[in-house]
Amino acid sequence: SESQVELDKIIQLLIDNPTVKIEISGHTDNIGKPSDNLALSNNRAKAVINYLVSKNVSVQRLTSKGYGETKPVADNKAEEGRAMNRRTEMRVVSQ
Repeated sequence: SESQVELDKIIQLLIDNPTVKIEISGHTDNIGKPSDNLALSNNRAKAVINYLVSKNVSVQRLTSKGYGETKPVADNKAEEGRAMNRRTEMRVVSQ
């Protein structure tokens, strides 16, 4: 899948840079209850961590946070925007 290809690029980046630590953040659209979206976003981020750990990335290099529907990147009024808001992001937190 496209997601797996992108995650495998992250794995290679982590292999090439053994001191890098990353934060994985999960996000949702605004459909449903905010509490459910927060749980979904946490699960989304943890699924990425589980995949990376299954590929021998140390869990000590990874943190996760779910933001639910609180950080949209697009308008939730249209399906295209909601699709963009259902995402996982990564950022380097230390090198």
